[in-house]
Amino acid sequence: MSRQTTSVGSSCLDLWREKNDRLVRQAKVAQNSGLTLRRQQLAQDALEGLRGLLHSLQGLPAAVPVLPLELTVTCNFIILRASLAQGFTEDQAQDIQRSLERVLETQEQQGPRLEQGLRELWDSVLRASCLLPELLSALHRLVGLQAALWLSADRLGDLALLLETLNGSQSGASKDLLLLLKTWSPPAEELDAPLTLQDAQGLKDVLLTAFAYRQGLQELITGNPDKALSSLHEAASGLCPRPVLVQVYTALGSCHRKMGNPQRALLYLVAALKEGSAWGPPLLEASRLYQQLGDTTAELESLELLVEALNVPCSSKAPQFLIEVELLLPPPDLASPLHCGTQSQTKHILASRCLQTGRAGDAAEHYLDLLALLLDSSEPRFSPPPSPPGPCMPEVFLEAAVALIQAGRAQDALTLCEELLSRTSSLLPKMSRLWEDARKGTKELPYCPLWVSATHLLQGQAWVQLGAQKVAISEFSRCLELLFRATPEEKEQGNRDTYFHLLQTLKRLDRRDEATALWWRLEAQTKGSHEDALWSLPLYLESYLSWIRPSDRDAFLEEFRTSLPKSCDL
Repeated sequence: MSRQTTSVGSSCLDLWREKNDRLVRQAKVAQNSGLTLRRQQLAQDALEGLRGLLHSLQGLPAAVPVLPLELTVTCNFIILRASLAQGFTEDQAQDIQRSLERVLETQEQQGPRLEQGLRELWDSVLRASCLLPELLSALHRLVGLQAALWLSADRLGDLALLLETLNGSQSGASKDLLLLLKTWSPPAEELDAPLTLQDAQGLKDVLLTAFAYRQGLQELITGNPDKALSSLHEAASGLCPRPVLVQVYTALGSCHRKMGNPQRALLYLVAALKEGSAWGPPLLEASRLYQQLGDTTAELESLELLVEALNVPCSSKAPQFLIEVELLLPPPDLASPLHCGTQSQTKHILASRCLQTGRAGDAAEHYLDLLALLLDSSEPRFSPPPSPPGPCMPEVFLEAAVALIQAGRAQDALTLCEELLSRTSSLLPKMSRLWEDARKGTKELPYCPLWVSATHLLQGQAWVQLGAQKVAISEFSRCLELLFRATPEEKEQGNRDTYFHLLQTLKRLDRRDEATALWWRLEAQTKGSHEDALWSLPLYLESYLSWIRPSDRDAFLEEFRTSLPKSCDL
């Protein structure tokens, strides 16, 4: 025994080991406690006990006989702290670095070691580990924690280099991180070793599942479902908790849907629904699958079930005092097929799909429910449309008005339009400068005038449905006035359908002079642009224009042209 170890005394080492084992047992008792407050207090007490024990051990000069216990305490402390915090912090990286420096202190012969980063420290420690066989098990546990920390931080390059060094491959021939993780072979734990919360093999299993899932999901998001399959299958076959398995099966279903295998996709989605209560992602994916198959009824039923599922609070289990797969997964990605959003966002998808598929009555009810949900939660901000998956509040109002008109509820649509105008019209006088800038094309088109003009357009259509043609003309004219003020000249072609609808109405009312003037505008636009040009229009305009686009538009315009006096012919 070395002089250092003699000074420490075997009795102290035994006491420290007993304290470590007692604290690990306490943490495990806390894990099984059904009382949340008691569970948390026991775990916190165990954490503080491990912190104090580690402080005592690191207060002495580093000694090889003591290091297995010291590294074990370090690993237990990091595992418990990360699980309680449900994440890693820079403190854990510093704990690992301090442990590596302690290992190297036992190998120093002369002079201080130059300051090194974690990567360099690991290289030095793993090279020295052949001289320290008694530290091998503890070092592999520390490798597992370092791998978990780097995986959660997306430092995959550093992780691959660490595993290459650990596996004895210095050539850099294998950059396949999944293969490197599978190749890693931690040594078996000794029966008389100090107690640990999680051994190296357990950490390896968690890392394999987490990385395979992350890799598969990333391939799916970037449009490579065929490449995603093998990684997702690897994740499903590993140590995969049920909530994660639901996501894996849903991702596999999405892969098969995108690859044109709807039956296999459906099998995986059914399996996902059977695995647990997190039904959101598989139900959303099922709606996409049924939409792709053209089964609108099943699609809408899936969305209705999804809305109900999102209304039920998730019953999440208390996290284990371990490094779990969920701890190593990336935060939710809006581009992920597994992201099902909020209840209001899903309710909007359901309402809009009803509107797009001609179920106007259902769409109207869903939109009214959605507005009630949004308006009850908080005062909505009227702002430019955000990125998907949802529109802004004024556009929800407009889509709802379209649905009400299409369902034959013109009076309700007018009430909704008046509510929208009361919320937006006050902003219009403040926007004259914006209108002028937009007209000149020097700034982006302001949204508010477009919302207000669209509101007048829908009011006009509602009055047409109620038989009040003169009031309808007034609303259509107000719509065009706002568009003329706000729309850049090169974009006046998005207004042709409105012109055409107004021309039809003026002709029915026998207002010949106004109809002729409007016809001239249409003719001038037709000469300066392609008739069949396509524009990306919001849903409320797409739905509206689908009612007023007659298949014989060209015949109507030609008939109107021939009815003009000869002096008006082109």
